[in-house]
Amino acid sequence: MEKIILSIKNLDITFRTNAGNVHAIRGVNFDLPLGKTVALVGESGSGKSVTMKAVTGLLDSNSVINSGNVFYNGEDLLTLTKKDLRQKINGQQIAMVFQDPMTSLDPTMTIGDQIMEGMFLHKKISKTDARQKAVELLNLVGIADAEKRIKNYPHQLSGGMRQRVVIAVALSCEPKILICDEPTTALDVTVQARILDLIKKIQAEMNLSVIYITHDLGVVAKVADYVNVMYAGKVIEVGTVEEIFYDPRHPYTWGLLSAMPDLETDDDRLYSIPGSPPNLLHEPPGDAFAARNKFAMKIDEKAEPPMFQISETHFAATWLLHPDAPKVELPQELKSRLIRSRKAAEKQ
Repeated sequence: MEKIILSIKNLDITFRTNAGNVHAIRGVNFDLPLGKTVALVGESGSGKSVTMKAVTGLLDSNSVINSGNVFYNGEDLLTLTKKDLRQKINGQQIAMVFQDPMTSLDPTMTIGDQIMEGMFLHKKISKTDARQKAVELLNLVGIADAEKRIKNYPHQLSGGMRQRVVIAVALSCEPKILICDEPTTALDVTVQARILDLIKKIQAEMNLSVIYITHDLGVVAKVADYVNVMYAGKVIEVGTVEEIFYDPRHPYTWGLLSAMPDLETDDDRLYSIPGSPPNLLHEPPGDAFAARNKFAMKIDEKAEPPMFQISETHFAATWLLHPDAPKVELPQELKSRLIRSRKAAEKQ
């Protein structure tokens, strides 16, 4: 059995708005094993970032946590005050890398000062030691001529270098968990690959546990050990990366995989999941995906499906897995694509 370093249990969050209450997170369960990488995948608005902001106490002021627990090494983080979270957890235990480095970095401070800031707050070390550690971190994240770069301001660096600095800031207090919220979205493809390889390398060296928040399944295939697929504020499929990519069971996961560009497909058009996610101001009865699911049954409109167990690590919330449900096969084009992907992976 793997040790679980972070465990979210039945997390339920509402946001108060002028239009009414938005039930954004609807009973999320999530486990992060020690030293592993878990990806949170889903369309924009599915609740990925909100779930992780609840872990770090960064939710907006109009949020209400209705119920749930967030256990880190056995301690429920939701029972801590924001001050205690900042002083004991954020930075030195759990650190976050955001998608836009320009909004994460202070334009008025040198990158050296920004890397050292957390060390002064949490580690109580001398300025000389902090500066040396900052130079080491810049070298670790692959920034050449670190002694010179430490005096630069964010606007003097490229997008890829700024993202490396953000990672250095996140690692400055040696956290146990690194949360990466779309860390490569604003970068071009070649820089994106380098950043992903960098995070994997640092993870191995520091024995970090990593959470990726992304909608890019290409990123997931490259970095994840486990995948949690989210839709309308719930986790609707969980499994190892192999189970999700080669044996998906939820029709929404089928749609996400079908929407990935594939040079060898017979179809001359890119696939997109029909319809739009539900408006959680008006929570739908039954399965939230029913309106977009061509395999939906009458029960989907009335009752939410439970998590059905497929294997020891694989679960999916769809009535299609009920013993009495009609047998539904994977779409043929997706089946062909998954076979091609498996063969390509085996050759590597």
